[in-house]
Amino acid sequence: MVHAPIRPRAFVALLLGNVALAFGPWLVRLSGVGPASAGLWRLLLAVPFLWVLAVLMKQRPHWPSTAMVGAIAVAAFFFAADLAAWHAGIHLTKLGNATLFGNVASFAFAGWGLWIARAWPTRLQASALILALLGTVLLMVRSAELSAAYLHGDLLSLLAGLLYTGYLIGVERIRGTLQPLPVLILASLFGAAYLLPLALLTGEQIIPADWTGVLLLALGSQVIGQGLLVYALGEVPPLVVGLALLTQPGVSALVGWLVYGERLTLLDFIGAGAIAVALVLVRLRPRSASPS
Repeated sequence: MVHAPIRPRAFVALLLGNVALAFGPWLVRLSGVGPASAGLWRLLLAVPFLWVLAVLMKQRPHWPSTAMVGAIAVAAFFFAADLAAWHAGIHLTKLGNATLFGNVASFAFAGWGLWIARAWPTRLQASALILALLGTVLLMVRSAELSAAYLHGDLLSLLAGLLYTGYLIGVERIRGTLQPLPVLILASLFGAAYLLPLALLTGEQIIPADWTGVLLLALGSQVIGQGLLVYALGEVPPLVVGLALLTQPGVSALVGWLVYGERLTLLDFIGAGAIAVALVLVRLRPRSASPS
């Protein structure tokens, strides 16, 4: 099977989007509102910025066909459920645990890509997956801690990772037809509509005392992070997207070092290096391939 080469611009956008998304857990803790409300403001406050970007980039926001709107609404449901579960898990477990279990989406989405291609991974792809798994374990071995005290948060983070996989699959299919910004605008609006009644039903704090945290969450995680990721989903194969998601634990470890003074160990650097090598391997093309 011959795959078209990945455009450098799309690959760089994918990496930068994941760097921005890696700051999400920290910003959620700074938001000063409940889990569903943090997701609500992340989506809602991002819409005006996304709308301006769409106009400037000539990606006119519009209401697509009924079938396409339905597909976006389903993808947005997975995303809203992911945010609610992920944000709740962040408050109930360690950041390392939340990152570790939330990253199940990386391997689930990569596996889905291989299943769609109806092909076993090549030697390079298999090597990349093994290195990425090893790197993730090394990054998380120090910060993650399995304990009954964190069970609920761990399970919520795991659920969030599976829900995020559903969202990625939905958006990847939609991006074959629509441009990224119109998709993200509609997904954000639908997602906010799902999260508002949930925030009201749970009785959590909805209005923040300080809007700085939720505004940074909207700009960093939704406008920049999801904006670049949704663009890349239409350009980059799922296997590469899945592995690129694993850059987030490395960035999270760096945030922990800069913000909380968490010391980086040799294992952290080896883990980050293994993920970096995996990303290089997965972009290499076999020396010879027979056309399919």
